[in-house]
Amino acid sequence: MREPHMYVPFLAALIPMVIGFIWYHPKVFGKAWMAASGMTDEKMKSGKMALIFGLSYLLSLFVAVALVFATIHQTHFFSILADNPEIKDPTSDLSQFIKGFMEKYGENFRTFKHGAFHGTLFGILTAIPILGTNALFERKSAKYVFINGGYWIVTMALMGGVICAFL
Repeated sequence: MREPHMYVPFLAALIPMVIGFIWYHPKVFGKAWMAASGMTDEKMKSGKMALIFGLSYLLSLFVAVALVFATIHQTHFFSILADNPEIKDPTSDLSQFIKGFMEKYGENFRTFKHGAFHGTLFGILTAIPILGTNALFERKSAKYVFINGGYWIVTMALMGGVICAFL
């Protein structure tokens, strides 16, 4: 069984910034996004960028933590048993069962490909409905939803892959 690297979600939370830098570049989707969102160069230059990037990183960290549970199936095994007092005693029958189970199955579905698959599903089934609902009420176009939704699908696929393979 692998030793979890607790820094992985913190690194995965950087992925939205890197992908955003590329995705929203004027030569990729930046100009189309600005038109679809009503963003102007003047608006882009306003705001406290350190605060925007800091909060963006924090929110990306929340997404990374959610993706741990969406991509690593073994977390569900522990959540079922978490309130059982025997889990704290390493000599208990339950602890011995868990140890044996994890030795046998702890690495199942722990690949980049598997995490990317679940990250993609997470993007399609979570990001698109949220963005789409907001866009409907904000009277934004389908183009707006597809540009931002595509960004989140790609981003969550990469985040899920990294989390599943390296955490």
